[in-house]
Amino acid sequence: MPDSPTLPPAASNRPALPGRLRRAFWRFLPLIGSLHLYLGWRLLPPLDLDAVGLTLAIAGLTISTGLVPLGLFARFVVDRQALADRLGWLGGLAMGLFSSVLVLTVLRDLARLFADAPALAAPTAIGVLALAGLFTLLGYVNARRVARVVRVDIPLSGLPEALAGFTIVQLSDIHVGPTIKRKYVQAIVDRVNQLAADLVVITGDVVDGTVEQLHADTAPLGQLRSRHGSYVVSGNHEYYSGAKAWLREFTRIGLQVLDNRHVVIEHRGARFVLAGVSDYSAAAFDVSQASDPVAALAGSPPGLPRILLAHQPRSASAAAAAGFDLQLSGHTHGGQFWPWNHFVPLQQPFTAGLHRLGRLTVYTSRGTGYWGPPKRFGAPSEISVLRLASG
Repeated sequence: MPDSPTLPPAASNRPALPGRLRRAFWRFLPLIGSLHLYLGWRLLPPLDLDAVGLTLAIAGLTISTGLVPLGLFARFVVDRQALADRLGWLGGLAMGLFSSVLVLTVLRDLARLFADAPALAAPTAIGVLALAGLFTLLGYVNARRVARVVRVDIPLSGLPEALAGFTIVQLSDIHVGPTIKRKYVQAIVDRVNQLAADLVVITGDVVDGTVEQLHADTAPLGQLRSRHGSYVVSGNHEYYSGAKAWLREFTRIGLQVLDNRHVVIEHRGARFVLAGVSDYSAAAFDVSQASDPVAALAGSPPGLPRILLAHQPRSASAAAAAGFDLQLSGHTHGGQFWPWNHFVPLQQPFTAGLHRLGRLTVYTSRGTGYWGPPKRFGAPSEISVLRLASG
């Protein structure tokens, strides 16, 4: 997920395309085109198509070459919201299918280096397309259904007895945008409200679009219910979409924003510190909003359990140094679909689930929505119910 400068105000209904994203688009387009040429070169000759079939296949590759980048950039380059959303849908589906075809084609070519059997060229090419289609279909079904509830016990050393059993529902990476709208968000909220949680937290990447475009779709988040309220921190995608405006909107609908600050929550006579930081990459957009776990704790009472909301797991080192006991993160989507889960460790220390860094416990959610392709395969979305336990 590329970082970019803060999006300047746009004269039209769409956010202006910042310089770094514009350059990324023009670098991305020839790369995507080259990869589609590779797919055509490796898959079409073995299929021995007639003239009509070959024409249709080339047309499909050409259309996919254009749709894949539009899945990422449509909201920046198309004025009409409805058209941008449709292009986002088509581009996302094309991106998901293209990704699987590409990975399976590379694996097919690697296998043929060791066991090249000409008679298998056509069957394996057909197999690549069939498997990619199956992965995309199953991934679509998994992505579009309401996230499952995942229950995890979080052992914390020195946890007061009164806080044992305290439940935190964590949402993350909903990515309200071209393909995730109000109905999808409402279904998440309805499921959360059935859980009767003590606390609800949202660890960033709520949106992909401006407040003007998406305020009606995010409105159900104001209906989240728990004993001690709902808290949110920014993710990198808030900064692509105008973070300051979104933090104001979150506050307006009733979410409590923890932007490098903390609150003290009292529960059954015991207390703990709940803090939040702006996204790890926030300084690239606005130096004054740089993520700062130390500042988030400033003035907090000593000796209490300390929980940090930080969008990216790589905030963990700074959180551990600042003295936090638990960090709740998202960002990774658990890789979202195979095989990208294997590449997450190149950028983040944790992909998903419960881990430790010294005395700091880190829980990384796979996310409650999805980004880009409406596709989840091997990395299911989740509504995390985290139960504090004495460790």
